[in-house]
Amino acid sequence: MSATHHVAFFCSLVLLTSAWSGSTVVAAPQSGEVESGLAAQLLFAPRSDHNHAPSLAELSDGSLIASWYRGSGERKADDVAVMGARKAVGFADWSDAFVMADVPGFPDCNTALHCSPDGALFLFRPIILANTWESCLTIMLRSEMPLQQGAPRWDQEQVLFLKPADFSDAARASLDEQVRQYSDIPERLRQEISMVRLRLPDPLWQRLGWQPRCKPVVLKSGRMLLPLYSDTFSLVLMAISDDEGKTWRAGQPTTGFGAIQAAVLERQDGTLVAFMRENGLTQRIRTAESGDAGETWGPVTSTALPNPGSGLDGVRLRNGHWVLVYNDSTAGRNSLAVSLSTDEGRTWNATRHLEQHPSGSYHYPCVIQTRDGRIHVIYSWFTAAGKSMKYVNFVESWITAE
Repeated sequence: MSATHHVAFFCSLVLLTSAWSGSTVVAAPQSGEVESGLAAQLLFAPRSDHNHAPSLAELSDGSLIASWYRGSGERKADDVAVMGARKAVGFADWSDAFVMADVPGFPDCNTALHCSPDGALFLFRPIILANTWESCLTIMLRSEMPLQQGAPRWDQEQVLFLKPADFSDAARASLDEQVRQYSDIPERLRQEISMVRLRLPDPLWQRLGWQPRCKPVVLKSGRMLLPLYSDTFSLVLMAISDDEGKTWRAGQPTTGFGAIQAAVLERQDGTLVAFMRENGLTQRIRTAESGDAGETWGPVTSTALPNPGSGLDGVRLRNGHWVLVYNDSTAGRNSLAVSLSTDEGRTWNATRHLEQHPSGSYHYPCVIQTRDGRIHVIYSWFTAAGKSMKYVNFVESWITAE
């Protein structure tokens, strides 16, 4: 769909203001508009099939590549494949979508992209073996020369076989403590907790079912971390590579039940902070810190930021500021916010909305900063018109503008 068609299809501009935790909050244009340093567009015309879980990376020539999955459903739909699109330098529109990766007969789901300093492109996604999230294996694809048109030519394919040290005792103790804190646990969640307790001692369940959502992060040391989560246990761990993605091993999981899909940011002192989707009872973004480069994690706690049980993402800007993109509500995904922190995530100075509407679902964001300093976000865009990926880019000052 061309930029002209985007404007014609989304000609209304919704301007809303609200207050949240003392921050400045302003709504953004819907699509095809440029306002106060922000540009927005859909990657393709809204579709009736399922399009979800995007990622985004800047390639060595400054072009962008996006990924997401498409099919007749999610883990239970065997026709699901990973799609991609490109945005060339100097071009306003994205290319037509192409198949980026597919294992026929199995769902290929959540995508996570990364471009290394040497120009290689990584794609991580889970292959669902038995139509349950718990049965997935995470696959890494690597392209040494990803600049050609259409789908990259993959030079390496690798299953991330992960073998964390037995974490059953620590996870069970943490789970028991959480259960004691809540007297009114829904029956559905009680059944899930019972299943977690049953599976915790089993080495197969401990090693199977780890999948990506947020993009990898490269630490100042050069270590590469791929955040993974398990729907088997509702926990997070890091896949760790100290050789630029050639080999991988597992760190130790977090032990706070109900915290998944981590976005990891590094403080100046080397401390890592994980911001995680709430998958439990707190209705808040969860957080944990690591002082040993992702090998282990401290207690999982709750932030003041709301979360309705949906994915989020964050990025450390080159000036040291942090940006977090998330659904800022406790129910529904019809509001998508961008928050800015100038003190490495301890407080959030300003918030502005990418979406804030009575209906629709705008979720699973990926956020990066490109070499020109602009901030880019891609996210799943679900409305009555259909499903697409929405892409926006803006400068940091857009977040704080009133």
